[in-house]
Amino acid sequence: MPDSITTKSDASANCINSDTALFRTLNRLLAPLAHLCLANGITFSTAEEVLKRAFVQEANALQPGGPEHGMVSRISTVTGINRREVTRLAKLETPERATKQPLAAEVLARWMTDHSYLDQDGESNMLNRLGPAPSFEALAQSVTRDVHHRSLLDELLRLDIVSYDKDLDRVAITRNDFVPRGDSQQMLNFLCDNVGDHLNAAIANVLHDGNRHLEQAVFADELSTESIETLRPLFIAHWNELRENMVPTITALIEADKLAGRAQDQRVRIGLYTFADTTTDAKAPQKVRVARRFRKTAPKENINEN
Repeated sequence: MPDSITTKSDASANCINSDTALFRTLNRLLAPLAHLCLANGITFSTAEEVLKRAFVQEANALQPGGPEHGMVSRISTVTGINRREVTRLAKLETPERATKQPLAAEVLARWMTDHSYLDQDGESNMLNRLGPAPSFEALAQSVTRDVHHRSLLDELLRLDIVSYDKDLDRVAITRNDFVPRGDSQQMLNFLCDNVGDHLNAAIANVLHDGNRHLEQAVFADELSTESIETLRPLFIAHWNELRENMVPTITALIEADKLAGRAQDQRVRIGLYTFADTTTDAKAPQKVRVARRFRKTAPKENINEN
């Protein structure tokens, strides 16, 4: 049985068995954030202010309906932040978190999954810019009538996701992913929403000791760069299949809820991520790698569910 392939499930409540385990987890989570801050010129003092503010907001949220009297003292006790700082931070307005994807992304998703806009091979058709369906105008209006279709087209053009043929007055998709190249603000929004929801799911599973949220991964080491490149098309194929199945299903459910008059107060985010990097052993001195090969002479079981 291979000794280098591991599966991870969302039954991860055992990861916090001691303070040491928790601190290791915090270090692993905070290191990439420190990298992001340093790469963007954010100093520790600025990041510390954001973290303190988050502590105060979360401590307050953990006591819903609590009396206003003594609120500052309760938060100070829980967070360890002094009362003066708590009073200052509590007065700051909580930043709104955008949870709805950009309308341009919705237009692109529908274009790539709605059979009305696909050819016989399942590929997205080139569309007339104006006119009845199937046209870009009709597509945009099927997503929203609050924003003019020309504005949505301009946004897709700005992000270099579609092309426009002026002579034919037709629009075509140039990329099958909504990854805004050269738009750091939009990429930060995706980072906030995607990683934020992923982290919320994982933490909820840990704190509630349950499997409410699906949060799984398959991971392996001892691969070559060539093998990683071989896997990439497989990642993309699985994502395309997931997207093509989910977008029409979710769209139909939204319409059904609306027709049935049900409260539409729920949201869902379904994602897939990949990450490849040089293994720790490969970065270590050669003597560590020799020791590792020597230890492998003893058989071991390394397929885990954690």
